[in-house]
Amino acid sequence: MINVGILTISDKGFAGEREDLSGKTLRSILLKEKVYSIKRYKIIPDEIKDIKEELVSWSDQDKLDLILTTGGTGFSPRDVTPEATKEIIIRETVGISDTIRNEGRKRNRRAILSRAVAGIRGNTLIINLPGSERGVRESLETIIDIIPHAVEMIEGKGH
Repeated sequence: MINVGILTISDKGFAGEREDLSGKTLRSILLKEKVYSIKRYKIIPDEIKDIKEELVSWSDQDKLDLILTTGGTGFSPRDVTPEATKEIIIRETVGISDTIRNEGRKRNRRAILSRAVAGIRGNTLIINLPGSERGVRESLETIIDIIPHAVEMIEGKGH
């Protein structure tokens, strides 16, 4: 099983002003796959400090295999998820985020505006995804088939 954390980054979601559809969408897709176990799910505000604390805790203490973030990847001044992620990852995995953007632009040209990143911290793969229900679904569907192999490689199980 791949142990997963879903971290929704949304000021309005955290304040209870908006339902977290993107996080629920991630959960639904992953549970259908039967190889993922959701170990953590949380909604936090768009604050670099809070994002970093959760990513580090879930990676270092909880030893999750995969953390998917949703939200905070656009151009808004409060969109700081990529900055927080870059500060805590050890190795960036640009192929994942580039693939998400490239495939996304085929459906919606605005997908190229995503600043999302992906990377590795310890034995945890961290992937930033958009905050919309549609964006998160399409993005995850683009990469879901490579995630098990990526996790195996991080764990040292070869290519």
